Amino acid sequence: MLEKTIYRKLLSNAFDIPVSVTYWDGKTEDYGEGTPEVKVEIREAFPLKELTASPTLVLGEAYMNETLLIYGDRGIQKLVASAYRKSGSFLKKNSFLKHLPKISHSKIDSKEDIQSHYDIGNDFYSMWLDKTMTYSCAYFKNEDDTLEQAQINKVRHILNKLAITDGGSLLDIGSGWGTVLYTAAEEYGVHATGVTLSQEQYNYTKQQIKERNLEDKVDVYLEDYRDLQGQYDFVTSVGMFEHVGKENLGEYFATVKRLLKPNGRALIHGITGQHSGAGVDPFIIKYIFPGGYIPNMVENLQHVMDTGLQLTDLEPLRRHYQKTLECWRHNFIENYDVVKGRYGQKFARMWDLYLQACAASFEAGNIDVMQYLLVNGTSGTGTPMTRQYIYDADNKK
Repeated sequence: MLEKTIYRKLLSNAFDIPVSVTYWDGKTEDYGEGTPEVKVEIREAFPLKELTASPTLVLGEAYMNETLLIYGDRGIQKLVASAYRKSGSFLKKNSFLKHLPKISHSKIDSKEDIQSHYDIGNDFYSMWLDKTMTYSCAYFKNEDDTLEQAQINKVRHILNKLAITDGGSLLDIGSGWGTVLYTAAEEYGVHATGVTLSQEQYNYTKQQIKERNLEDKVDVYLEDYRDLQGQYDFVTSVGMFEHVGKENLGEYFATVKRLLKPNGRALIHGITGQHSGAGVDPFIIKYIFPGGYIPNMVENLQHVMDTGLQLTDLEPLRRHYQKTLECWRHNFIENYDVVKGRYGQKFARMWDLYLQACAASFEAGNIDVMQYLLVNGTSGTGTPMTRQYIYDADNKK
């Protein structure tokens, strides 16, 4: 009885929407005013100490193991977003680790971390990404843009910001499945070089380079970005700094500067926090992105200042990432039975939870995604005085 009383107290202040909870004894209680928007079934009581200390891990594992069920269209997203919006919610207060674990980000460990996530297999990612195989925040110029169009928009938006002209060289740090590389070479006339630690991504990119007849225009390497030499006119890095670890962020931005020619420009795109949401989520670290860390916006800017790079533009794209994740989740559900049959029910529930919870975090403003336009110098940056050049270039595509 005491345990259930504590549950009631926690849940009564956990959400800003009405929620119905059915407990392990079969009794149902409603929290909040109005008709419940989400229904939750708790089949087994969770250890309260662990629940209050690390709710995302405890609840995430319970959902994976089907001792926690959540009903309703986008029920997880609604529930998590509600908890993040609710002031005083134990879920919001304890989602991110207060004390960061000691995680090695040596070159060997970084490669293992990347491959544990991205080398699940291209077949898996192709089931819910778009045809470009772009696994980062899209850019919806229009409300009715398809996911594929929005991803193409994003790549062009990045390259347009750099004010690229024909010729020159571009390096993409963490090049994924290569969309930035192909677009930069085919549409912007630069020689593009990519680097990744994922064997699957490397193999896919090599195949695409051959099929697109880009052998003389695009190179890709399977190696750590810290080992790269030379200098480039332009550097892009999309969804990369979240993998380097808190202790290596300074080295990451210093490496960007080292690889840029004088007055060269870099576009760094990644997930960050505007407020207190940045950090390490224990569920994501354990099951999705081992070694990951989401830096606070101020952290990144401090490292930019420490390197001497000059910030020339900063653009938040939070709402775009929410919609991107909702599109991914829609595609994932369309292929849910295939995923479950190939990887198991627990794996399928884990990824559904991950996609919805991330969409909720962006929806609630718990985390953000930003594009940092940097220049290696203060003069001759090569970009016009206003942002209009970006939109003018977009409209020509």
